Amino acid sequence: MRYRHFRNTDPPALVALWNDALTHRAAVELRSNEPLENAVFNKPYFDPAGLIVAEDEGGRLMGFAHAGFGPNEDQTALDRTKGVICAFAVRPDCRQKGVGRELLSRCEDYLRTNGVTTIRGGAIKPDKPFYVGVYGGSNAAGFLRSDCEIEPFLLANGYVADRRVLVFDRRLDLPLTVVDSRFTLLRRKYETQTLPQARLGSWWRECVLGPLQPSEFRLDDRTTGQTAARAIYWEMTDYGWRWGAPAAGIIEVQVRNDLRRQGLGKYLLNYLLRHMQEMFYSVVEVQVPAEDETAAKMFRLFGFVQVDEGVSYLKPAVRSEE
Repeated sequence: MRYRHFRNTDPPALVALWNDALTHRAAVELRSNEPLENAVFNKPYFDPAGLIVAEDEGGRLMGFAHAGFGPNEDQTALDRTKGVICAFAVRPDCRQKGVGRELLSRCEDYLRTNGVTTIRGGAIKPDKPFYVGVYGGSNAAGFLRSDCEIEPFLLANGYVADRRVLVFDRRLDLPLTVVDSRFTLLRRKYETQTLPQARLGSWWRECVLGPLQPSEFRLDDRTTGQTAARAIYWEMTDYGWRWGAPAAGIIEVQVRNDLRRQGLGKYLLNYLLRHMQEMFYSVVEVQVPAEDETAAKMFRLFGFVQVDEGVSYLKPAVRSEE
């Protein structure tokens, strides 16, 4: 087995490898190079040295692993102390042969040479430089439980579970039955607006989320015009092929701090889901940090059901023998 860095001629072979190795619900079925171009290769910080491939004697790609970096605090540049193992795949007929361990080791070495202090296994907000839109579902949730072989592999290689994300789906052919006495007053005070291009707010978010072309659904005060709450969502076209239904993904729901506990989040979600029904989506996904019990409770109230769980892992950057 030979190991090397990414070459510009690799994308077609990586697509074939991806479709052979990543067959669970959290990874799209690639039909061309374009999704990988948008989610990986076109990023301004993509470094071929961080994407390691394994190839057999005939030149067939048998596996790959990809490492990158998270953002600095104000999301204006990379923070090279924050390493991330963003993706990992080995063909089924090449597993349990040391290929995965070697790929992981080489990615870790790449990160160490760039000065990282910790290595995260599994991209998660905000440390999600690559693969949003093709792996992980509606956002970045680390590595998904539906990718059932990754956790024991990472644990055996010195990683520990750090953060958990709950993945919820809702069928949009089911009726919306949530009723709240505050809705009537909120309807008088706020109007809904849909922006075809969401305001993302930082260089990092533009790099990560911009290629998804997300839309913004918001509540604006009828008197002042100020935005009280908003949601960002995107059309998950490539996931729709795998899931067998037109899909949308909610990236985030925000309510202004001074307006919380007034029912605005619930009101916004009610109308966002109605809007998605009118757009003929069949399923919508959202991801919630496991510790955010309030958000999880609200989505369950609207009929969302947990279908997966993501976990992001951590490992010290210093080798254990050091």
